[in-house]
Amino acid sequence: MKKAVILFNLGGPDNLENVEPFLFNLFNDPAILNLPSFLRYPLAKLIANRRAPTAKKIYEELGGSSPILKLTKEQAKALELKLNKNDKLSDYKCFVVMRCWHPRAANVIKDVINYNPEEVILMPLYPQYSAATSGSSIKEWNDICKKNNLKVKTSTICCYPTDKNFIQAHKEEIIKKINNIKNFKLIFSAHGLPEKNIRKGDPYQWQVEQSVHEIVKSLNIKDLDWILSYQSRVGPLKWIGPSTEDIIVEYSKLEKHIILVPIAFVSEHSETLVELDIEYKELAKKNGCKNYSRVPALGINDKFIEAMSNLIINKKDYNYNGILFPPKIQCPNQFKKCPCLSYE
Repeated sequence: MKKAVILFNLGGPDNLENVEPFLFNLFNDPAILNLPSFLRYPLAKLIANRRAPTAKKIYEELGGSSPILKLTKEQAKALELKLNKNDKLSDYKCFVVMRCWHPRAANVIKDVINYNPEEVILMPLYPQYSAATSGSSIKEWNDICKKNNLKVKTSTICCYPTDKNFIQAHKEEIIKKINNIKNFKLIFSAHGLPEKNIRKGDPYQWQVEQSVHEIVKSLNIKDLDWILSYQSRVGPLKWIGPSTEDIIVEYSKLEKHIILVPIAFVSEHSETLVELDIEYKELAKKNGCKNYSRVPALGINDKFIEAMSNLIINKKDYNYNGILFPPKIQCPNQFKKCPCLSYE
């Protein structure tokens, strides 16, 4: 049985000239700017134009482009190998779809149609669900399928914040980094969201908290000094907190060894390689920190690839309605954006 696995990620510009178009795609997403298209389009153009100079400097630090496509392709290759090894009854092929840059869903669907699968499985590379990330990618894919008249059984793995192998993968990477280090502050850092998104029922913050609690429990370190914070805050709106920047300043002044854990990013990109590794490191040093380390994104960590493989192969164990296959974790009822509570 032929099965196509669609791996969703955000994407990133492949050269400096494409930084502004990438930003436009990001802000023209209704899940990011919830406005009518006649208002959203010009506003997205304006925001992209204003932010492009600063963003270009960030990508210059990365050699002029984002590494996220290359790294996501490596994850797709590793997952495809794992799936075909673990499930001899099916033939799997993984496809990478980026939300804001190439390869976009409109192009990848042609390859999927040519592959002619009997089932399509949607697997976001966002462990914790948000309407702005997984939700947006899933909706775009479903819309493109309708336009292309692709009528194939489709299963969606919406999130996996407390999957045991996902948690184990983080545990492995953290232990490697903290080994023999004393007097450290373990800072779990996730991409932030405006508070209004959470008030409107987005389960992202709650799911991130569940991930961190499970990792801390798995580490089983007595008196572990840890905190969860949120990064990448932009614009005038109030965002969820505490902010990673504020936490770094506070504990750098206490001369703690700062150890950052990217808890919601599974692929290295500008927000890990520049924001965490360069900008926040400089901030820490300015405030007295003498030792600053970061745990790598999970990438092709074998436990992480195993987590996705198991979720796909054993999805019947997570069956919600024959279409949606969430983990065995239920979001509280106030999070109406959770697909299990209001599938969008």
